[in-house]
Amino acid sequence: MNVIVNRVAEFLKRFPPFSFLEKEELFLVAGQVEIHYLEKDRIFFHQGEPARPNFYVLKEGTVHLVETSPKGEEIREVCDEGDVFGVLALLGKRPYLLTAKIIENSLIYAIPVAIFEKILEKNSRVALFFAAGFAAGQVVVRQDLSQGQKARNELRSPSNDHSLLIFTDESSLKITEKVLTCSPEWSIQQAAGLMTEVQVSSIVVCDSNHFPLGIVTDKDLRTRVLAKNLDPSSPVQKIMTSPVITRKRREHFSNLYLTMIRNQLHHLVLTEDGTDQSEVKGLISDHDIFLSMGNSPAILIHALINAKEVSEMRGIRDRAEAMLKYYLENEVAMDFVASVMTEINDVIIKKAVKWSQLQLKIEFPDLPEIKFTFLSLGSEGREEQLLRTDLDNAIVFEDVPKELQEKAKSYFFRLGESVIEALLACGFESCPAKIMANNPDWVQPLSVWKSYFSQWIVTPTPEALLKSSIFFDFRAVTGNPSLAEELSQHIFQEIRKHKSFLGFLGQNALNTPPPLGFFKDFVVEKSGEHRDRFDIKARAMMPLTDLARLLILSHEVVGINNTFHRFEKLAELEPNYTDLFTQAGTAYEILMRMRALEGLQQGNSGRFLNPKSLGKLQRQLLKNTFSPIAELQQIVEIRFQLDYFRR
Repeated sequence: MNVIVNRVAEFLKRFPPFSFLEKEELFLVAGQVEIHYLEKDRIFFHQGEPARPNFYVLKEGTVHLVETSPKGEEIREVCDEGDVFGVLALLGKRPYLLTAKIIENSLIYAIPVAIFEKILEKNSRVALFFAAGFAAGQVVVRQDLSQGQKARNELRSPSNDHSLLIFTDESSLKITEKVLTCSPEWSIQQAAGLMTEVQVSSIVVCDSNHFPLGIVTDKDLRTRVLAKNLDPSSPVQKIMTSPVITRKRREHFSNLYLTMIRNQLHHLVLTEDGTDQSEVKGLISDHDIFLSMGNSPAILIHALINAKEVSEMRGIRDRAEAMLKYYLENEVAMDFVASVMTEINDVIIKKAVKWSQLQLKIEFPDLPEIKFTFLSLGSEGREEQLLRTDLDNAIVFEDVPKELQEKAKSYFFRLGESVIEALLACGFESCPAKIMANNPDWVQPLSVWKSYFSQWIVTPTPEALLKSSIFFDFRAVTGNPSLAEELSQHIFQEIRKHKSFLGFLGQNALNTPPPLGFFKDFVVEKSGEHRDRFDIKARAMMPLTDLARLLILSHEVVGINNTFHRFEKLAELEPNYTDLFTQAGTAYEILMRMRALEGLQQGNSGRFLNPKSLGKLQRQLLKNTFSPIAELQQIVEIRFQLDYFRR
């Protein structure tokens, strides 16, 4: 028996939250585990079935969690080794939201809720792990909390590191000390008026001793007053939620949050002794919890979505930088890291656009709704901007009648100005070439954008080719994506008519030779402030970016902007060169990691490395990334007959 318990413990300790347990706790849990062997095509539990007194860890096999609706069945989650599911049992006796289908013969560990609840009370890290998973809307709790959040297409980190959640200490938890209160006799209108004046989303209803009787929130005003056409002169006690759930002001952070999770509370009232028979001493909201829970992707993204001011977004983006440093130093896969940082940047842009639109409604009240899309360009367009380096972006709006053209242009220019102002306030840098949405050249209707690209393709001057390297990597971040799609189709139509353009792009991709000199040393800058430094962007990353773009354009592949994803697709399209394209994609990921780490360490863009400061292994790793550049350049030279361009 001890042998089995040891094996169960050895398996569990590889995965969070069990990796956070003390040895005694781990063996206590392992000793209580029930082992289920289930054959393929069995149903483990059904949607709507009451939750059992266990939750589950998949040891071997595959389990699909399926949602059944009038439209049919939809796979919501695929459980892999170490994934924790059936966790709603931890929140009380609730029916299962999904059906668990056994896809392959599976071995499942069932862990009694009763024994684990005791651990939750004592081990704050375990409690926070589950709390954050529930808060992110997860039905499967796993090491990467961005799984349940929209942090790109099924974001997944192959890292086995169990500390991808970085929690802050409890001193950072923001608790509202001055709680807005009123007596039960107040009218609904009085209470709502005070909430509006103070700009808060809740008011606690108290008796004459300042003991809490109930709570009224914004949601109550919508659902219990407006939706039911209730007379606003009615007493506030008629709509308050009562009795009110309370906890002690000094109670442990994890217990406070689990109380909110279990009871589905957005606000928790804190009193002197933790009961409703003592004075109100504070209030905590789910938004406050999210802001204090640290630097996991799900938490940061949620905090950004709920941010009320630009300064708040700046602070959250600063925290994302700490998360980025942790990920890079712990060798988390670059694909995952880039996706997370892109999603964070995108949320900031979307919020900035939304706020700017609200402000401009006052100035442009009569302007009809006009379709537009905000484009990210360059590295952010390729989903590769890890650091807050210079911005490249633009606005495309639909063509409007002549009488609206000037007004529309003015509106979208003002929109671009406001968005860029917010992004700069969040710590991003201004583009030296002014390729930003606050430059009127890059705020244009669709027809003008089409003419821009046509001109660059038909007349590929050096300046046009430079613009192509930035603008051809556009990506719609917010607004109407159909405009970006139409622009993409236009570009491919033009390239089909002017195939020589690819030759010019190819020649441009060959302009930067492989970055090693005759004596196999790094080619460094010869003068200026970066003398004797290696330009990792211009000499290593840009050649790979340019080559990937050229080759993917030649295959007319739409919708893949990211450089290592482009190489991944090219490996699929050209099986004869699979190894080379795979090597090139890996090389690019290594270069991204090295540049970002340099930037974080030096507090700059990370573009210029000092080769002498690199260790022997780092130098060799960097040199290894150069080899695919020369091979790819040779292929491009032959494929696009670039000898012709030199005659």
